[in-house]
Amino acid sequence: MPKLCIKNVTKTFSGKTILDNVSFSVGDAEFVSILGPSGSGKSTLFHLIGGISNPDSGDILLDGRRMNGERGGISYTPQAPSLLPWRTILQNVMLGAELTGDKDERRALALMKRAGLQGYEKAFPHELSGGMMQRAAFIRSLLSHQSLICLDEPFSALDEFTRLDMQAWLLSIWQSYQRSILFVTHNIEEAIYLSDRVIILSQKPTTIKQELKISFERPREKDLTLSEEFLQWKKMIYHQLQTKQ
Repeated sequence: MPKLCIKNVTKTFSGKTILDNVSFSVGDAEFVSILGPSGSGKSTLFHLIGGISNPDSGDILLDGRRMNGERGGISYTPQAPSLLPWRTILQNVMLGAELTGDKDERRALALMKRAGLQGYEKAFPHELSGGMMQRAAFIRSLLSHQSLICLDEPFSALDEFTRLDMQAWLLSIWQSYQRSILFVTHNIEEAIYLSDRVIILSQKPTTIKQELKISFERPREKDLTLSEEFLQWKKMIYHQLQTKQ
């Protein structure tokens, strides 16, 4: 059974169709990325999965259970780290677990150490770099009880070198903890490098244009992005995004 199943979901706003009969799934411990042109409804899709809004038709299933309009089923990491400025980094990463009564400070400290945040437990968000704040935000997601993590362009505000480091770090953590991840990005290289599958969206009204299974073995090294095979993947996906049909 898939961890997440989107079945024939349609959503309209002000009479305009944003998502049109969209269907896809995310398997257990699978890393799936969504690529699409600007305005193709990627954020709308996350709002539906998170229960912030309801689809006009279709179903959203999590572990086989219908979740239309229900909140709290997923862990969500937005583009900005969204750390609470009045809480320490340790208090921030434990927030989700705290809300569900499942606090485990020892596990939180172990994850912070692995994320390179040891020594920053009592620091506040403004004392950290952008990459460090994103690491803290992802640790917060890992410490929550939800088994599906939705990441909405979490590295888009980072410089290129920090972004590459964060991608490698995310893969190393994900491979250790094996959570299901649905990842939204505008970056083709990022989608190929991170993912088991890439879902390409069309322009509005949005449908699933293509699903691609990425064949590179894991673990993946940074220099993979320089290979000829990787470049061919990038060219193919780029042309898919450019074509209107």
